[in-house]
Amino acid sequence: MPDAALLDAIAALARDAGKTIMPFFHQDDVATSTKDDARRSQVTEADLAAEAVILAGLARLTPDVPIVAEEEEAAGRTPDISGGRFWLVDPLDGTKEFLKKIPEFTVNIGLIEHGKPTMGVVYSPASGDMYAGAVGLGAWMEQTGRPRRPIQVRPFPPEGIIVTLSRTYGQSTDVKRFLARYDVTRQVDAGSSIKFCLIAAGEADVYPRYGGSMEWDTAAAHAVLAAAGGSVREIDDGPELGYGKPGFRNSYFIAWGGVDA
Repeated sequence: MPDAALLDAIAALARDAGKTIMPFFHQDDVATSTKDDARRSQVTEADLAAEAVILAGLARLTPDVPIVAEEEEAAGRTPDISGGRFWLVDPLDGTKEFLKKIPEFTVNIGLIEHGKPTMGVVYSPASGDMYAGAVGLGAWMEQTGRPRRPIQVRPFPPEGIIVTLSRTYGQSTDVKRFLARYDVTRQVDAGSSIKFCLIAAGEADVYPRYGGSMEWDTAAAHAVLAAAGGSVREIDDGPELGYGKPGFRNSYFIAWGGVDA
């Protein structure tokens, strides 16, 4: 399947997963359990239902490509990724926002090839916003009732930057120290991987992450941002964030728009 057709198919699959999630979002109570991981992460019925939709769809579209999915990994089911090409899936990124009825959760599906994110879609079921991108194809965004449009990062503005930060974790001491280097004109708080997409669409300039994250949290949005002209680097001028690491755990990183240092 050509890359453009595969990207469209993955976007459609993310929408299907979003349709599965939304009835749970509108429920007063959603069954939740706590995973036995370092972060004691919460998992809901919506996570599991959406992941089942995505796993089935990817198996149909790319039967020979392994899938590393958050809830499968939590259950101890890790595929062989030694071939270098695999999917990273977070069926519901932003569970904290989801449970608080904040509509900033996303469906994330990213393709990794030899440690680099080469294709990704990030879908916000509550808003209907879809962000997608792939190496060689660029990045695009769709909004409900509007035609698809290409997106790209904006040049780093000399008059001051817009920073986007986690709605849940906010400004740590490390983040404040990092931002002290810049003239920050505005801060945009957001949940899930939407922060990367704001940079990809030219609506923000930088997202510093001095905190734990997993590869499925970032892969899809990293691909979108890279396709839009941005980058995601390990902190302190480190290399581009890579994938397929032991345990699928990320180091701290900075997502950049028009400049990468």
